[in-house]
Amino acid sequence: MTSLSAHHVGVTVRDLEEILPFYRDVLDLSVADRFRVGGEAFSDAVGVGDARGEFVHLEADGIRLELVEYDPAARATPAGGLNQPGVAHVGLDVPDLEAFANGLPDDVETLSEPRTTESGTSILFLRDPEGNLIEILES
Repeated sequence: MTSLSAHHVGVTVRDLEEILPFYRDVLDLSVADRFRVGGEAFSDAVGVGDARGEFVHLEADGIRLELVEYDPAARATPAGGLNQPGVAHVGLDVPDLEAFANGLPDDVETLSEPRTTESGTSILFLRDPEGNLIEILES
C-alpha cells in the first residue's frame, strides 16, 4: 500500500468572506493560500454537479486547515454532499494517486475515479466504513 502523509483538514462553510475573519483574527491563524477550483474534473471528483469552490488554507502550528465555500451550495445536492456547510474531511497526500486508487479494496466507496482539477492537483474522495469523507490527493 502507498504511504500516506497528512495534508489538511477541511471544513465546508456557508460564506467564506464572513467566516474568514474569525479564523484569521480571532484564532490568529495565518492565511497560507487562497484559490478557486471548478470545472468538470473537480465536479466529478467531489460528486457535485457544476461545482466550483473558493478555498482558503490556514496554518495552525503545522496543521493546514482548509475552509471551502461551494457554488452551488448545499441546496442543490442531496444530504451528505461535500458542499454542505459543516461537512468536514481529512486530506491525505500520496506520491502516486493512480497506484493508491488501484490498490484500494473493491468494497471501498469512492465518489469518482481520480481526477486532475484545473488547479493541477489530482484528487480522489472516498468514504470510510461510517461514511466520513477522506480526500486523497497527489500534490
